Amino acid sequence: MKKRWKKIVGVLLTVALIGSLTACGGKKNDEGTKATTSNAASDVVTIGVSDTIGSLNPMLLDGTEVMKYAISLQFLPLLELNKNMEFEGQIATEIVTEDNKTFTIKLDEKAAWSDGEPITSKDVLFSFLCWASPEIGSTGMSIYNIEGTGDDGFVEAGSDHISGVVAVDEKTVQITTKIEMALSTFQNIYGRYILIMPEHILGDVPKDQMVSYEWFNAPTVVSGPYIVKDFDLNHYVTYVANEKYFKGAPKIENLSIKVVTPSQLLTGLQSGEIDLVQQTMGSILQEDYESVKKLENITVYDGTPVTTQSIFFNTEKVTNVKVRQAFLYGMDRELILQEFLKGKGEIVDGFLASAGPYYDSSIVPVAYDKEKAKQLLEEAKAEGWDASTEYNFYVNSGDTTFTQVATYLAAQFAEIGLKIKINTVDLSTLMTVANEGDFDLMAVQYTYAPVDVYTDASWLLSAGGWTRYENDVVTKALIDTQLTVDTNEIKELYRTVDAIVQTEVPMIDAYVISGLGAKSNRLQNATPDVYGTFINVQDWEIK
Repeated sequence: MKKRWKKIVGVLLTVALIGSLTACGGKKNDEGTKATTSNAASDVVTIGVSDTIGSLNPMLLDGTEVMKYAISLQFLPLLELNKNMEFEGQIATEIVTEDNKTFTIKLDEKAAWSDGEPITSKDVLFSFLCWASPEIGSTGMSIYNIEGTGDDGFVEAGSDHISGVVAVDEKTVQITTKIEMALSTFQNIYGRYILIMPEHILGDVPKDQMVSYEWFNAPTVVSGPYIVKDFDLNHYVTYVANEKYFKGAPKIENLSIKVVTPSQLLTGLQSGEIDLVQQTMGSILQEDYESVKKLENITVYDGTPVTTQSIFFNTEKVTNVKVRQAFLYGMDRELILQEFLKGKGEIVDGFLASAGPYYDSSIVPVAYDKEKAKQLLEEAKAEGWDASTEYNFYVNSGDTTFTQVATYLAAQFAEIGLKIKINTVDLSTLMTVANEGDFDLMAVQYTYAPVDVYTDASWLLSAGGWTRYENDVVTKALIDTQLTVDTNEIKELYRTVDAIVQTEVPMIDAYVISGLGAKSNRLQNATPDVYGTFINVQDWEIK
């Protein structure tokens, strides 16, 4: 949740059509009273999420999981990660390279738009060009690493192509990068986060109109399994099946994403109003875990522990490294894990959780040390730090567990002499604050793809990333991860990165979450997990 590697773009607002929620309506019975109907008595499958959906426009994708999946139900990426953390074809069948600079994308011969037109190289070229067009101004997805773009990731205004993105034939695209890039990195950035759009529908739309183009509010042509029927991005999106989906018509006609508070996920699962909660889109409260597990109509799934509750410093504002270290030593993360998460997770420092192939147990997390934290602050005062400074700490209101943790942390920090002001905002606002750098500290759940830690780490630890932090040794070590396939070498390089992160503290991992997913027993062939939940959505069916 997507720089120098700019996976995450600024959150912009687009025109949203506001309508009424039709999927959960009731009807009057013979006595004239309103009878409510749960999903169990209908053909609607509802996905419960606890964050609002920023946009349905692929050009405004901001790296948040809820927006990515809400959009990609209509506009597929080239590839997606499955539950085994393997790249699986969506529009493409494969992406290969021989030199880590020239990447060949093979499109599925059967891939077609819902109007029957084949999905071709033209659509891929068009979609990449949109990201590189200054008229659109979407400064993300690391497009600047593709040949033919400037350092800012843009081509010249009015350009009709990117020289590094060419069509070999109707179903083959070749992309050349400026630097060597590991195949997994290329697949994760360009394969998973560039959602392909129909050139034959949008090709004549002026580029400067794309981000506000109302067609995205009610698209008539899609590549994915579902088409938006109605939405209010703060509350819901309803979809109808794309009967011409090239992977097979969905067995479930009506799908809905419903935005609720985390405390409502339990009651929604219990009543049957919610059929599925996926771990990175819906945060079931820790205190509700046991209650959800006891529901007879629900099957639960422990998520792969890769999502990290990360706390980022804006190092341009929190400049004294000893102050940042004091925050780390003054945080009793083990107590937080046991008391707030009931032990469901782990503590790490850096970017590597135990589920990933490059995890290194030799990096021992910094332990809570209140006296050490106080000593560091005394040293910082001697260097000119103002102890009366109050730090603005932004947290996601949709993450109820961490809002409680933040209150606890404020008390812990106060004990060592650190003052923080907690600002609780919705995810969309938090992303805006993060991208604009209007924070001292901010916390968000961040899923670092274990097969491609580089993409996020190299952006976050850069002048253009959230931390505004740069270190030449870190930069070189991260680049070197792209030049080898030897697992031990990559582990050693990440050991270097994580050791410096522990010392310089541009970020802190509060904890790694093993989130709980849940599924109604009436819903078949669906398995909520951190990755791959929606790859086979066309095969879901109602018992």
